[in-house]
Amino acid sequence: MNSPRKIVITGLGAVCGAGRTVDEIFGAIVNGRSAIAPITQLDASRWPVRVAAECNVENKILVPDRKLHKSISRTDIFGIYAAESAIQQSGLSAHREMLDAAAEIQFDDRSGIFAGSGGGNYGCNYDFFQAMAAAKGDLKKFGGHFAESVNPMWLLRNLPNNVLCHVGIRHNFKGANACITNHCVGGAMAVAEAAAAIRACEADRAVAVGHDTPFEPETLFHYQWLGLMSPEMVRPFDRDRSGTVFGEGAASVMLETAEDAEARGGKIFGEFLGSGCATEATGVLDIRPDGDGLSRAIQLALADAGISPGAVGMIIAHGNGTHASDASEACAIRRVFGEKIPPVTGFKWACGHLIAASGILDLVFALTSLSQKIVPGIATLNLTDPEFAPFPVSKNPQQPRSDIALVLCRGFGGMNVALLVRANP
Repeated sequence: MNSPRKIVITGLGAVCGAGRTVDEIFGAIVNGRSAIAPITQLDASRWPVRVAAECNVENKILVPDRKLHKSISRTDIFGIYAAESAIQQSGLSAHREMLDAAAEIQFDDRSGIFAGSGGGNYGCNYDFFQAMAAAKGDLKKFGGHFAESVNPMWLLRNLPNNVLCHVGIRHNFKGANACITNHCVGGAMAVAEAAAAIRACEADRAVAVGHDTPFEPETLFHYQWLGLMSPEMVRPFDRDRSGTVFGEGAASVMLETAEDAEARGGKIFGEFLGSGCATEATGVLDIRPDGDGLSRAIQLALADAGISPGAVGMIIAHGNGTHASDASEACAIRRVFGEKIPPVTGFKWACGHLIAASGILDLVFALTSLSQKIVPGIATLNLTDPEFAPFPVSKNPQQPRSDIALVLCRGFGGMNVALLVRANP
C-alpha cells in the first residue's frame, strides 16, 4: 500500500564514458554518439574483447582531495562524484547552512545514504600477484614478503561501503543508510530502498547512488568466457546483437519528501512512484525465456505505484545486447503490456554496461527524456529481431505517450528490478 508521503527527486548526478554531467551525457545519447571505443587503460591487443566505454577523466578532477585517493578506489571516486553532484544540484547543502543549531541536528539525523556497488571486481587482488609469483607456491614465503608489494591501504581501498562512508562524512548525513552489493541491480535497489526508508518515516531525504568499474582484465575474461561480451558494440534488441560491452562510472538521485522540497523552494525533477523486485530462482546465469521474473517485478512496481500499464509513457529497458536477456525482456514487457507497449529504448549502446550503476543511470536519463518529451533512439539498432518483432524500439527518436517512465534492470542470480517515475510538469 502506498504511503501518504509523496517522494520527489530534487537532484541528479552522473559520470561515465559519455561525459561527466547529465546534460553532456544526454547530449551524446540524443545525437547518436557512443562512448564505446578501443581500450586504452590496458593492453587489450591480444584479448577477444578490445572495446569499452572508458571514462577518461582524472581522479583529481572528480574528487579534488588527493589525500582521500590513497584510501579509496576508482569506483569510489565515481560514486562520490555522482552523489555530490546530485546533492549540490538539490540545493540541500545551502539550505542546511541556513538552519539554526537544533534544526541542523534534526536535518542531519533525518538524512540518509543508500549506495549500490558491484562488489565483484578482481582488481583488488592484483597487488598480491608479485608476491605470489615470487613465492612459487610457498605460502610461508608469500606471507613473509607480500607486504613489500601490497598497498598498506589495501583494506580501506576495497571496502564496499566507501561511498556511503565518505559522502556521509562530507555532508554530515547521519540517518538511515545501506550499502547494497547485488550485481547489476545494486544501484536500482539503492533507489528503491531509499524511497522505502522515506515512506517508512525513517528519513526525510536520502541520496541514492550506484557506482562500478567492471572494466578490468579478469572480469573481461570471465564475462567473455561466459559468452556475454560483444567484440564491437551493444545492439539492444537487434537481430545481429552479439553481447554487451563494459562501461564505468556512477549515477545518483536525491530523494526527499515533497513537503520538505516545496517548503524550501527546491527544484523538483520528478516524482518516485514505485518499485518492484523479483527473482527467478533458476540459477546464477539462467534466464527464463518467458520473462517471468521481470514481468512480476513490473507488476509489483505498477501495484506499488497504484497505476495501470496504460499509464506508462515509455520504457527504459535493461537492453544489454545479449541474445537471451533481450529476448526474455521483450517477452516480459509483452506479458504485461500486451500489444499496447509504449515506446521502448535503452542506453547501454552509448554508455556501456555499468553493472551496479546501470539501473540508476537509466533512471537519471528516464527523467531527462521525459522532461524533454523525447524517447531517444537506439543508434546501433539496424533491424529488430524477428523473434519478438513487432516491438516498439527504433533507431530514431520517439514520443513518450505520458509523463511516466518504467526503468528495468536485471542482474545475475535471476534478479529483476523495476522502477517507476513521473516527470515534473
